[in-house]
Amino acid sequence: MKFGSVPLDQAQGAILAHSVTTPTKKLRKGIWLDADHLAQLFAAGIQEVTVARLEDSDLHEDEAAGRLASALASDPEAVGLRVTDPFTGRVNLLADGPGVVELDVAAIEAFNRVHPMITVATVPQRQQMTDGGMVATVKVISYAVPEKDVTAACNAARDAVRLISPTYKTAGLVVTDIPGGPPNEKGIQAIRGRVEALGMDLIDVRIVRHNSDELAQAVARVEGDIAMILTGSATSDVNDVAPSAVRAAGGQVDRFGMPVDPGNLLFSGRIGARPVIGLPGCARSPALNGADWVLSRVACGIAVTGDDIAAMGVGGLLKEIPTRPQPRAGKRK
Repeated sequence: MKFGSVPLDQAQGAILAHSVTTPTKKLRKGIWLDADHLAQLFAAGIQEVTVARLEDSDLHEDEAAGRLASALASDPEAVGLRVTDPFTGRVNLLADGPGVVELDVAAIEAFNRVHPMITVATVPQRQQMTDGGMVATVKVISYAVPEKDVTAACNAARDAVRLISPTYKTAGLVVTDIPGGPPNEKGIQAIRGRVEALGMDLIDVRIVRHNSDELAQAVARVEGDIAMILTGSATSDVNDVAPSAVRAAGGQVDRFGMPVDPGNLLFSGRIGARPVIGLPGCARSPALNGADWVLSRVACGIAVTGDDIAAMGVGGLLKEIPTRPQPRAGKRK
């Protein structure tokens, strides 16, 4: 691509690089200059303009962006995405429903190394999305780029972006109640909102006393593809009431504790083939916490191992809870 300032009589057919305001009209950057545009510029006393002119080996920004997006998601519908039309060198990849983003990170990094004017920006790996949320944006920064570099970027990251949709449709919740404990309705509504944001239904809610035997019976019987437990008193140990109840119901606890704050006191396991999530107390609030990361993956059929949870520590320091001002600030001795 050739770029620079040229006299008006050499500008026809080039791309206007910077917007110009004339007495009759504003000519916006990115337009292809024709005879009428040049006449307006001449009438405004403008003698030269800055333009971009494509060479034979170049692709216009919109054509390049369209090709790049088509490579990143060659069959958008099959991977839960919608692709917008190119505009000013940009194409957006949108979520076609709720789900969790899965990225080929190495391929995307290779894509972004091909040419500095060829870029794709994405949400983080495993980000939960709602319908219409932007998963990625392809942007060709310059007005044109070499076709060979577009081809190289396409080859580097074919089908590197996808949305995994929820595989489970329903969930059940068991809440334990203690005298003087937190109100249950607010917490139930927050959890219902999380479930529904994933396109699922919370079909069964049971409230029992904070007792291992009663909780074991309830969690074994609660309906739903996924079982969740919200205790009236925080779970403080793998042998506390809620994890013990899961084992008493014939299940297993795979992980207690996670390096995400808020959300440290989550535990995960299963009863038979059904996933069980022991929610931390912060799940009573709709604010983002570690339970969101685990629930969204489980809902989409993504295995969440102990190693997966351990890896959540990087980026796992979430915003402060308003009801605990500066809870991690220790006093100087």
